Amino acid sequence: MRQSAVSQIGGRMATPSRGSPAIQRLQLRTELRRHRTAAGLTQRQVAQRMEWSPSKLLRIEAGEVGISVNDLRPLVDLYGITEGTAVERLLNLARGSRKMPFTEYRDIYDKEFLGFLAMESSAFVTRSFQPLLMPGLLQTEEYAMTIIRAYTSDQFSEQQHQRMLEARMLRQEALDSDHAEAYFILDESVIRRQVGGPGVMRAQLRRLAELAAHPRRNIMIFPFSRGVHAASQGPFTLFEFEEDMPPYVYLENLRGTATVSTSTEDFVSYLELFWKLEERAIKGDQVPQILLQIAEHLETEPHDLQAEPEENG
Repeated sequence: MRQSAVSQIGGRMATPSRGSPAIQRLQLRTELRRHRTAAGLTQRQVAQRMEWSPSKLLRIEAGEVGISVNDLRPLVDLYGITEGTAVERLLNLARGSRKMPFTEYRDIYDKEFLGFLAMESSAFVTRSFQPLLMPGLLQTEEYAMTIIRAYTSDQFSEQQHQRMLEARMLRQEALDSDHAEAYFILDESVIRRQVGGPGVMRAQLRRLAELAAHPRRNIMIFPFSRGVHAASQGPFTLFEFEEDMPPYVYLENLRGTATVSTSTEDFVSYLELFWKLEERAIKGDQVPQILLQIAEHLETEPHDLQAEPEENG
């Protein structure tokens, strides 16, 4: 019988996340908020006493920007933090959080999506359900470029499209980590839809079959025959981190991604939904076999459904 969501989450979160910049920035912002509240100070009061613009503190506490050691030292004094270990921890977090991943792509991605990328690169357990398209972590270059061109507006140049592709391929390094675990549930439509045509899709399915054979890359298929399910409304991704970091729930929409919640209660709801899908999905050795079989039988030209011709008058 499966463990309760809370107990299993607790067990998973004991694994360290290797102190990535994204995690350290989140830890720092959480601790700075806590110390400010404990000192009985509002954000406005802190900004005035530090002679900062109000937006600077807001962005630091939101985790949008880092904070230099030179700025942090007087802030620590203002909050009355005198214990040596606590001060050194904050300083180390500030040093480690300065270089966030993917910041060189700020000109093509908004801060919400950059936050998603930071979480994705730092998580040690990732769970993703996708009802329509291949997850970015699993896409081949040709498949990815087809999606990028279809989803981005005409305002982006070919050079920017290439940089988006570069970022997407860079994201996949998260799967190379020895500590990371990844679980993907793909609706059958994901492996049937011929994104980029038969040739592109054939290569994508073969690549997916290779990934599915990896012991730490759990790829599952939710077949059409299982009917409707509670996740039919859209994709979602769950991230887990080290024990003092809350789990993250992300929903995807046409604008990119949006953080739904960091509360354990909401996370558990989505985790239990994922588990229900997992119980009904095809998994294990069957998955690579199915993917290779579909790839082998792809038509040279896709055969779309044709509507019946309308009768005149």
